[in-house]
Amino acid sequence: MDNSRQPAAAMDDSRYSRQLMLSEIGPKGQERLARARVAVIGVGGLGSAAALYLAGAGVGTLVLADPDEVSLSNLQRQVLYSEADTGLPKTSCAARRLSSLNSQVQLICFPQGLTAENGRQLLAGCDLVVDCTDSYGARYLIDDLCASMSIPWVYGSISEFSGQLALLGGQKKLRYSDIFPEREELCSLPRRTQGVLGAVPGVIGAMQAAVAVSYLASGYSSLDGSLFSIDLLSFESSTIDF
Repeated sequence: MDNSRQPAAAMDDSRYSRQLMLSEIGPKGQERLARARVAVIGVGGLGSAAALYLAGAGVGTLVLADPDEVSLSNLQRQVLYSEADTGLPKTSCAARRLSSLNSQVQLICFPQGLTAENGRQLLAGCDLVVDCTDSYGARYLIDDLCASMSIPWVYGSISEFSGQLALLGGQKKLRYSDIFPEREELCSLPRRTQGVLGAVPGVIGAMQAAVAVSYLASGYSSLDGSLFSIDLLSFESSTIDF
């Protein structure tokens, strides 16, 4: 991680007092968070929760990428938005909400989303990427870009009542393509809409933020090189180490 940049704003001890109490974060970790630049790719269900907790934790700069507009059907699970946001670009609505939560955070929007053409520009200077997308193609693109730019990233995905996440490209250098090598087959699958319990992306997105914050503050995560899965209907979970 490049922590040579200056914090976006002076650290507010009262705002972050509960984090400063944690020996795993403390003043030095909080300063690292303030200097950090994190890209959140997708500000839907996963991205809503992840971005809220990253902004709340005091991450200095958040890069938000999503090409979609807010729809009424999003509101069941995408807690960044309100009915008044319907029809508006997600990135601008997300930035407005996050700024109201923490005005110290610098917000950069890419309303065109992440593409092969803008990927290196979007991720330039980032210490970490949080994948909140919902397609195999987007994840393999993130995997390729992060590997070529030596940026670690937090993978997350959801389905109905379950979800999974991993820290990729960290000290163990595990890649998404190592876990899911069937790139051509997976990317050729037709995209389909499936049901999901609204709280599921909230839980997994919050867990992604927890992994991101702990990694940014300390340079370490116990999820580095491991895939965690949980079923929120049965509450069974598993961790696979690679």
